[in-house]
Amino acid sequence: MTDNREFEIVADTELPGTPERVWQAVTQDTSAWMFPTDQWPAVKTVDEYPSHLVTRMDGPDGWFNQLEHVLEPLDGGRAKLHYVHSGIFADNWEGQYDGASKHTEFYLHTLGQYLQYFDGKPVVFTDIQGPAASQTPDGFVQLKKALGVDGVAEGSAVEVDVDGVGRLSGELDFSNQHFLGLRTADTLYRFFGRNSFGAPVGMTVHDFSGSGDSELTAKAWGDFLEKVYA
Repeated sequence: MTDNREFEIVADTELPGTPERVWQAVTQDTSAWMFPTDQWPAVKTVDEYPSHLVTRMDGPDGWFNQLEHVLEPLDGGRAKLHYVHSGIFADNWEGQYDGASKHTEFYLHTLGQYLQYFDGKPVVFTDIQGPAASQTPDGFVQLKKALGVDGVAEGSAVEVDVDGVGRLSGELDFSNQHFLGLRTADTLYRFFGRNSFGAPVGMTVHDFSGSGDSELTAKAWGDFLEKVYA
């Protein structure tokens, strides 16, 4: 028997961009801070630019996935975002809810980083998955140690030497037991400890340098992750 249960993840945050810029980011520029969503068959059930957006996907047996964004302007070119992700998880409800709610905080933080440092710049997006061997309980800790950032506090300036990739200088803009964010002058690197949620460790690269090459990026980081978990 499948365990179909509705869920709702609610987040309120302030973002360093006007409602118009946030709207652009969550509708058109998702590759810059999350992942490409232009192939999703979502329907806009509420489309009140730039203050209220609800996108929804429906499937068989009552399944649905819905995202709501309510935006209010704040002083200084900022916006208040009220975000609600609702829907139905078919299996492993607790695990899926836990993973989705923790991802939400990281994605919304990354949205803020994009708006503050790279808003409107063209991006080259790369998604890299670690090998199956990364699914151990200490998989994400292994990655942090390989990067030389285990125990480094969020907000710290870091110099990271990545075998096959090169030296990355920037700031550890996010760090907890499940996620890691590294921002350099031209790139956002996002690391996902999905080993806690029954999946391999993964990462995304959002390259705003103007010279990004997704194929080369995927190979270099893929080779690095293979070595980390060899």
